[in-house]
Amino acid sequence: MDGRRDGGVTVLIRVGSRGSRLALTQAELAAARLRAPGVEIALVPITTAGDKDRTKPFGQIGARGVFVKELEEALLERRIDVAVHSAKDMTSSDPAGLAVGAYLERDDPRDALCGASAIRPGMRVGTASARRRAQLLALEPTLSIEPLRGNIDTRLRKRGERGLDAIVLAACGLDRLGLGAEIGHRFEPETMLPEAGQGALALQVRAGDEQLVAAADDHETRERVEAERAVIAAVGGGCLAPVAAHHDGSTLTGLVAAEDGSWIERFTGDDPAALGEELADASARHS
Repeated sequence: MDGRRDGGVTVLIRVGSRGSRLALTQAELAAARLRAPGVEIALVPITTAGDKDRTKPFGQIGARGVFVKELEEALLERRIDVAVHSAKDMTSSDPAGLAVGAYLERDDPRDALCGASAIRPGMRVGTASARRRAQLLALEPTLSIEPLRGNIDTRLRKRGERGLDAIVLAACGLDRLGLGAEIGHRFEPETMLPEAGQGALALQVRAGDEQLVAAADDHETRERVEAERAVIAAVGGGCLAPVAAHHDGSTLTGLVAAEDGSWIERFTGDDPAALGEELADASARHS
């Protein structure tokens, strides 16, 4: 049944999530915020395109949105009432009929280096992210960046199996799984700008159902993440270069770069739309 808070009646809120250990941990964080007297929570694991294909680079299976599309379809088809997403996995705008009803308070948005305490010349580093690849190569052009897909446990295992010197993951995911000890270094945003929305969990609902999750919304996180998503939306689909956006509470920063790190440009500003246009213009200048 659809989740509704009706007086005197126990209602069921079906919370959809990817099925990985991290995703289910994150769904439980969301469920804990939604539980209340008279409210029952049911977790519904859903497999996404990004989960089905763990070999192709993200760009070949749809880039942003590969971990959310099936969850959004389940919402629209009323098979679930709330979808829990890592905000960084979402597209820059919500599909028609859906809305983010709440953002949980943001955790560490930084990228984490696992397997080493610093970047050194000639290292072999694993990541499937074009954004991370570009910034890593801009920091140290002699790095060998190798594609690495899979959930967190798989990527940590593959680092050893493939003899990689290090891998780069989102710090928040490691922290949520109790794997913070795997982190050798957390990159400050001034060194490696995070993905828009990184560190935040988004609770997506059908438009009009925002009251289901409104009590869990963190206003500060919403303002920052919505600004970051607006920057990416303003860049537009015509920009194929890696882009990033991050709001630290005082400054909104956008980044665009070459995939090989040969050029990288940062801009700051208060207007997400104007910032996105600057990033798009910078990419066009270099193309």
